Amino acid sequence: MWVRRPGGVKANTANAGTGPGPDPGSLGCRGMKIIDLEPGDARLDAEILPVLRELRPHLTPELFAEVYAEGYAQGLRFTAAYADDGTCAGVAGWRVIVNTSALRKLYVDDLVTAESARSGGVGHALLAHLESRARVLGCHVLNLDSGTKRTAAHRFYLRERMDITGFHFVKRLD
Repeated sequence: MWVRRPGGVKANTANAGTGPGPDPGSLGCRGMKIIDLEPGDARLDAEILPVLRELRPHLTPELFAEVYAEGYAQGLRFTAAYADDGTCAGVAGWRVIVNTSALRKLYVDDLVTAESARSGGVGHALLAHLESRARVLGCHVLNLDSGTKRTAAHRFYLRERMDITGFHFVKRLD
């Protein structure tokens, strides 16, 4: 599929969930390895979920597997950053979305750095990796939502040159 970008330039959107990102070493994170994980990968429960639960404590292994299985069909992907000692240092859940406002964007559902690895460049490396992927996939923006009480995360996003451009409204249905 082709999407018209501003100025009339077209971007090829085939294989939207795939494609390489930058080498983490080029981002100032020597020894860090960034990888994508497919549903069913044993590392999801053993290594990714413990880090993801720092942000989403309600997730059980069963619920996480269900969410990823259904979300994968909707474009959900998980990318993890591994430290040089082989431990999972950070996780990003993301997807490419086509809509009328951004036309094509990479939306970050989850971005979390393990508490033991914070302030070590992991979040920066994951965001830079996703930004590079978004550019390759013809996205116009990379965006995410952040809870109002997560002020340390807000400072991080502002340092990463992200702007606050709107409000996210929620109506509970349960």
